[in-house]
Amino acid sequence: MKNSTKKGFYFKQYEAPFLSPFDKLFEIFKELITHTSGDFDEAIDWLRALDKEYKLTDSAYTIDDFIEDLKKKGYIRDELKDDGTTGTGITAKTERAIRQQALDQIFGNLKRSGSGNHKTKHSGNGDEHIGEYREFHFGDGLERISLTESLKNAQINNGVESFQLTENDLIVEETQFKSQMSTVLMIDISHSMILYGEDRITPAKKVAMALAELITTRYPKDTLDILVFGNDAWTIAIRDLPYLKVGPYHTNTVAGLQLAMDLLRRKRNTNKQIFMITDGKPSCVRERDGSYYMNSNGLDQYIVDKCYNQAQQARKLHIPITTFMIANDPYLQKFVNRFTEANQGKAFYTGLKGLGEMIFEDYEANRKKRVK
Repeated sequence: MKNSTKKGFYFKQYEAPFLSPFDKLFEIFKELITHTSGDFDEAIDWLRALDKEYKLTDSAYTIDDFIEDLKKKGYIRDELKDDGTTGTGITAKTERAIRQQALDQIFGNLKRSGSGNHKTKHSGNGDEHIGEYREFHFGDGLERISLTESLKNAQINNGVESFQLTENDLIVEETQFKSQMSTVLMIDISHSMILYGEDRITPAKKVAMALAELITTRYPKDTLDILVFGNDAWTIAIRDLPYLKVGPYHTNTVAGLQLAMDLLRRKRNTNKQIFMITDGKPSCVRERDGSYYMNSNGLDQYIVDKCYNQAQQARKLHIPITTFMIANDPYLQKFVNRFTEANQGKAFYTGLKGLGEMIFEDYEANRKKRVK
């Protein structure tokens, strides 16, 4: 009698994957350096405090050994500070590692692809194969016929000895259209992003780093511009994200929207969008004479009307705005509802948890349609 092998599930106690002492500390260090906005000394002070409480190291490998390895591996370097003293700063290698960690944390279920782009709503012959097949229809291009699948189909239908290939045997591989997307991510850095005992800027910063890493690795033909807005609005480079801090600012949403639309006007891509992460109400606008009109008490009608005008202007330019509102005040939600209606965009009322997944899903969903 032949031996038969039984198949099934085997359960055992979970064993954590092996990590070297450096790798264990480096995972924690990347998280700390994000929270300290790139301040190495503060991050190491926090790491020493955690080590004292949770016994992260031993005599064989200390925090000082870890710092020395960071230098050897090119993650930190000596630098001159603004006050003329010397100190330690992180390198571009660390900045990239932080972005990759943010991507893994937020979009961990994604796999890298080639030079992929987004699906469009246009019909016709696409240019990216998706691994699915169907019967040949009149009008399908010859370049879309799968020779292997068609020959296999002919053998099944007609046999090997009297082999022949007919139109009924032809199999076509499905394709999908690709398009390029230009995105502007707006991040609120007004003082309210750290008020009320809640750090809101760090999660927003992580989302920005993850989105930047996602686009540069998965959609390299797409463009992403990141801008921050407080009293004014200005762009920041992807490499600047780990160092992003909240300032003593009001919320000039109008300035952010104006800059976002200026950036997108220069893009040749047809598909454009704005993502806005904010937790507060618009409380500031800059007048034509350069002065600022500010009012933090409730919703100032003069300010919100200018926001509605910008939303309508973006709609005329075919630029949808998706607002991620990380506050739950009813009167602010009412403002966002009207703002979204003026733009015909979308709004999500969310806390900090799940913010990254929501932004990714919206980014992916904006141009999804399979071409038949």
